[in-house]
Amino acid sequence: MTPSNYSRFIRFLQDELSLSPDSIAMAERANHPTDSQHKYIDPSPVSMTLWQYGLVTLEQLDKIFDWLETA
Repeated sequence: MTPSNYSRFIRFLQDELSLSPDSIAMAERANHPTDSQHKYIDPSPVSMTLWQYGLVTLEQLDKIFDWLETA
């Protein structure tokens, strides 16, 4: 996922699923290297981390994967 699409993904998490920026940042820290040179970002590990920590339900996780499929 390109950085611009990843930004759309983050907005989706905040706007549609009402996730806090802190929750998203925690999941990102757990899964993303700090190297800003990466041109492709895989949002799937972030999604799974949100679920594993109980920050999203299975229904919300399904919505996330539906969104990712169409993005």
